[in-house]
Parts: sequence; C-alpha cells; structure tokens
Amino acid sequence: GVGVRAYELYRHLGERNDITLLCKKYPGSADEAVLEGLRHVFVGTPSPSLTAALLSYAREAGRFVRSRGDRFDVIVEEFSPAIPTFLWLFRRRPVVLQIQGYTGKNYFGKYNPLYSGLLYAAERFTPRFYHNIIVVSRAAGDRYRFGSSSRVEVISNGVDPGLLGTVPIESGYILYLGRIDIHHKGLDILLDAFGDFCRHFPGVKLVIAGDGRDRARFLARVEDMSPPARRNIELKGWVDGREKEDLLRSSLFSVVPSRYETQGIAALEALACAKPVIVSDIPELAYVLSAGAGLSFRCGDAAGLAGAMKTLFLRQDRRAMGGKGRAMAREITWERIASRYESFLRGTVRSAGTNAKNVDAGL
Repeated sequence: GVGVRAYELYRHLGERNDITLLCKKYPGSADEAVLEGLRHVFVGTPSPSLTAALLSYAREAGRFVRSRGDRFDVIVEEFSPAIPTFLWLFRRRPVVLQIQGYTGKNYFGKYNPLYSGLLYAAERFTPRFYHNIIVVSRAAGDRYRFGSSSRVEVISNGVDPGLLGTVPIESGYILYLGRIDIHHKGLDILLDAFGDFCRHFPGVKLVIAGDGRDRARFLARVEDMSPPARRNIELKGWVDGREKEDLLRSSLFSVVPSRYETQGIAALEALACAKPVIVSDIPELAYVLSAGAGLSFRCGDAAGLAGAMKTLFLRQDRRAMGGKGRAMAREITWERIASRYESFLRGTVRSAGTNAKNVDAGL
C-alpha cells in the first residue's frame, strides 16, 4: 500500500515537479535509475538481514539529506519506526512526516520482546518531533500524540478511476487481495473462518491474491486444512492490471481481516468496483461501514468473521451495498488526492519561507 500510494501520487505530481525517491538499496540495484518516469536514488547496504538493511538505509538516508537536502524544496519522510533517520533534526528545508497507520502493541505479536519494545517506543514518541505531518486516515492520526505546534493534515489513499467504470458480476468466490502477512493481515483468522463457512456453503471458493514473506508458512497452513476447504481455496499469487481488476469485479465480496491497518487500498479498490467488503472492526476500516458498503466482525474473532461471511453471502442487498461503496470511491480518485497532497506540500514550503524551485523529494 505504501508503494502504491507513493507511485500514484508522484506520477501525478511528476508532470509539474522534479521528484527524487530515496530508496533502500537491494542486491543488483544501481546507485541511481529512472523508473516509472521518476528519479530513484538507492542508498544503504544490501543485506540478507532485514534489520541490518533497514538500519543501513536509515544511516545513509540521513547522510544524504544532511549533505544534499538543500537541493530540494521539501522532504517527505515515510514514517517507519524501524528506520531511525532522525530527520526531525534537519532544519535547512521543511520536512514532512507521512504516517500510514499505527501498529502499537501488535508489534509484540510479530517480533521478539526487545525489538518490539524498541519499535513500540519509536512509534509512540518520534512523531512528536515533527512539525508538518500527513496521516492517511483520521483514525490513524487519533492514535498518536503530536507536538502542540504540529500541522497535521489527513490525506487519504485513492483509487484508479478506471475501476469506477468496471461492470460488476458475481462468479462464485470470495476474494482476499493483499500482502501475504499472516499476523498483520489476519490470514490465520481468514482460513479458520473459511473452514467454517465452507461446511455450510461448499460451492463457494476463496481466492487469495497476493504475495509476501509469509507465503511458505501460509501455504503450509492451507495444506493443513480439511480437504473440502483446501480444495476450495485458489492461490493466485501477485496480480496487477487487468487480472486484478477482473478478480475484484467478479467476486461476491472482498474480505479484509487485518489486525491493524493503514487505510486498506485493497478495500478501497473493491469498493471502486462496486463490491461490498467485510472488515475487522478496527477504526481505520470503519469507513466501509459508514458508507453502508459492508459488514464488520470483532478483530481476531474467526467465528465472527465466518458469521459475517455467511450473512453477506445471503444478503439480497449485496449489490446495493457495493453501489454505495462505489459512490464513496468516486470522491477519492488518485488525481484528486494528488492535488490535495501537492497543495499541502506547497503550503509547507511557503510557510517555511523558502524559494520554491518546483522540486519535491520523497524519502
């Protein structure tokens, strides 16, 4: 989701701004490249250890900004507690901290206690040092305590306007679209819920579309399921473009069982395709219910998810719910979101009193 947002926003802004993306170096990457029409600079040291690679990137990214930051009008830092750049100390150009979501105590369900504690503390306290902040959702922003002088703007994720013109049909499957991250995305909950659902509706499939570091563990969990449920699960792997569009518009509905989330681009895309969505009852996904475009279940409750799946499958107004979701999605196309994003950045530059050179740097 973070990558999708970055490319969608900066592609729109790139038509009238010079943009540099500062990225983590990976094995085989060049020092610089132009990708998707955007200048990329790769820093850090590739490492098989994710922690080592992130810390190396944090060190070199900080050095890059300290030595070359004057070349840019504004610097946008994607907030990650695992990447301590200390850019709030850089004062020669305005720095904007962009926050996608909040993990909180969920760190302790993914990592060892020491590492989790460091991430938890960094997430709690680091944003207080920044003066210009973008949050993707108000719900995420409400979880933080910003500094008293912070300027905070809510700028949501968006949708491809092409999805709004798709013709929805129903092809007998429920869709999960997203990263294969078992704990974060609640995929263990989804499999348990589908096992229950499948006993009552054996003709309905579950399509899993996505990839991620947990893929091997997830496949092992699928293999451990009962034969009827296992046969009804179809794994698509990474999808994009027309294939993703067809999966969204042809599903019965989508499921987003995340334990924590940003705003959920996959949910927004389902709504844009006029499909209802079942979401966990975390505040970041409450917009689905507010739009009348889906159902929720108690976060972490597989039986509750199974019940919501059964209910939505039997609902006669399922298509009407999808229509309400599409109406909401029309208001947040990427072009509209990019316009708000650019306005905030330009306002930040004006407030800082710098002479704008039409250059934005994304970190």
